[in-house]
Amino acid sequence: MPHKLFLLTCILFSLNVFSQPADKLFIEAAISKLQHAKSYTLQVAEAMPENKYDFKPAREEMNFREQLLHLADNLEWLTSAYLLKVSDTLMESDKKKQKKEEVIAVVTRAYDNTLYALTHFNPEHLADTVSFFAGPMNKLQIINLISDHQTHHRAQMIVYLRLNGIRPPGYVGW
Repeated sequence: MPHKLFLLTCILFSLNVFSQPADKLFIEAAISKLQHAKSYTLQVAEAMPENKYDFKPAREEMNFREQLLHLADNLEWLTSAYLLKVSDTLMESDKKKQKKEEVIAVVTRAYDNTLYALTHFNPEHLADTVSFFAGPMNKLQIINLISDHQTHHRAQMIVYLRLNGIRPPGYVGW
């Protein structure tokens, strides 16, 4: 029986020792990826003329401005509710911004807040489970959701640019 306890201790120790560098590497990659995503999203936002911020390809779709504000709102919500456990800094008035420069400022702030959260995130908490409307998720999944969601909406905005005859900025990867 003592040899089984020793073996279990060795396994648990090795999992902890070897998972920490991988967890730290994941956070570093997520930060780098989000920095590039911020740059790319802001380039997409700048490419659309202000007089086209109301454009939407179909009645049931969000317009270009709404896509940007939704992206910012989601970044703030996921970051504040699941990573930092602080109040959302995106105010109702931010969600009603109309001018291009105001919308871009809101989006910039949302990305900066999420980058701050990731920079200060303790990788030991990646496996922590949170209650999410779609069911329990761990914080690693929340970080992946942050990436997936903003990528999804930026891609829609790129289509909006093309539908208006605007060449989108070149892809910025990670």
